[in-house]
Amino acid sequence: MKLHVIILLCSVLIASFSQILLKKSAGKTYRSVIFEYLNPYVICGYGMMFLSMFLTILAYEGMEFTNVQIVEATGYVMVLVLSFFFFREKITKRKLLGMLFIFAGIAVYHLGR
Repeated sequence: MKLHVIILLCSVLIASFSQILLKKSAGKTYRSVIFEYLNPYVICGYGMMFLSMFLTILAYEGMEFTNVQIVEATGYVMVLVLSFFFFREKITKRKLLGMLFIFAGIAVYHLGR
């Protein structure tokens, strides 16, 4: 099971980076609609999403689904931190409060089962 958790964490990290690439692409202006979808950021972003999906499926084989939700929630934190470093987005009290609510919800769900 430990290996499956590591695979799932890698999957979440890859998915977080792919979201950053897709956001970077969305912030640019392209000369035509075709180039909006056929550029390195989008192609790599969707390729990484596909890899993440494949790794997630591998991780599901050795984990209980209730434990998967806890690991998947780390993606919210990863995207928040990556957005801070790549886009200089501020980590506000409101965002931190949102993270707290997400993790509190997971804790309540996990303790209630």
